[in-house]
Amino acid sequence: MMKMDNEIKTLCRQLRLPGVYQSYQSIAEDFKDPEDFLFQILNAEVKSRETRRIERSINQAGFPAFKKFEEIKRDMLPKDGKEAFEKIKNLAFLKEDRNLILIGNSGTGKTHLAIAAGIAACENGYSVYFRTAAGIINDLKEAKKELRLSKFEKRFRKMDLVIIDELGYISFDEEGAELLFQFLALRYEHKSTIITTNLTFSDWIRIFHDKAITTAILDRVTHHAVIINMTGKSYRQREFVATNKNNEDI
Repeated sequence: MMKMDNEIKTLCRQLRLPGVYQSYQSIAEDFKDPEDFLFQILNAEVKSRETRRIERSINQAGFPAFKKFEEIKRDMLPKDGKEAFEKIKNLAFLKEDRNLILIGNSGTGKTHLAIAAGIAACENGYSVYFRTAAGIINDLKEAKKELRLSKFEKRFRKMDLVIIDELGYISFDEEGAELLFQFLALRYEHKSTIITTNLTFSDWIRIFHDKAITTAILDRVTHHAVIINMTGKSYRQREFVATNKNNEDI
């Protein structure tokens, strides 16, 4: 009885409901086991609030689609992706404030892994911000134009996880490259960033143009980073072939 009373008290504190704890026994006199009754109600409320928090976090992150690790066919990932799958899934890099860089050709599962990691992070209480490389450059330029770059900087810096997708598909102008460098530098050894790219590091100069900026960005994003080679056969094409084969076998 005393243990249940302590658990109810803890739940009331979590929910900031001290009045409920002080009066629940008197208002539940008609119930055979008021402690169990109230415990179940409060426990359900805690779970409900957590579900709503996760939903808000996922919506605010800006994911282009809802993808989870359970949907990934691990055998279709490139070799390094298969080997690193569990470490990505358990968010080891995020817990250590390390960056995660997924490098490889189109269609090998880079974005799916990045989104799945972001969804898992939301579910575990982390704040997440997802953008394509082109999208984040547009966000930065718009914030600068509207004189709210410092406000954007505060939000960007405090995010537990920032995901920059498709780095390398579109090159940046000088202003965009400088802004991205400035904001990535804010997170250096402070918070985690996931970057998916189709370019090897030696080719990053093609999108940033300036050698000094390219070198500075690489120094920061790769330091202590988890770097995974995702080069291989297209995940999407292999999944399409496998699906068609299964249909033919039916």
